[in-house]
Amino acid sequence: MYFFLQKKRDAVAAKRFFKRLLRSHGKELRKIVTDKLKSYNVAHRKLMPDVIHYTSQYANNRAEQSHEPS
Repeated sequence: MYFFLQKKRDAVAAKRFFKRLLRSHGKELRKIVTDKLKSYNVAHRKLMPDVIHYTSQYANNRAEQSHEPS
């Protein structure tokens, strides 16, 4: 699991964020979890449209997800 932080939150910064994520991960991603910022959707559609993009509030909270029924 990777965590990246950034100062700016515009479309250019989001594209740079996803490029860095792809470069550091090294293999194809299946899903990504971000907040509901609109610029993440723009960058996601342009750079990796086949990757699942979750924006729900508790999507990356593994402790809460483990208590949900299957």
